[in-house]
Amino acid sequence: MEDTLQRLLQAELQAEALVTKALEERERITREALEEARLAEERLEARLPEIRESFMEKARQRVEQARAEMDLRYQERSHRLRNIAEEARDEAIEAAVNILLDPGVS
Repeated sequence: MEDTLQRLLQAELQAEALVTKALEERERITREALEEARLAEERLEARLPEIRESFMEKARQRVEQARAEMDLRYQERSHRLRNIAEEARDEAIEAAVNILLDPGVS
């Protein structure tokens, strides 16, 4: 009987040692995970200026592209208006010449 109690006591001690070891392992893993999370956060914080600059550069490019497109549309519209004005001027000159040369129009 004493031998059985001794084995039970030994098994209990081993079980307690395993539980203690598992708790220590869990604590170690938790500390490592927290450290990894802290390092990842630091890396993100360090990259924020780069990320912001990249975003701002893309925004600048989009603004420049939009401005270039607006300039092109303005130039096209200005060209069309200039052509219309020249045609109207030519028609007005032709009408004036016809009026001056046609003695029957008063």
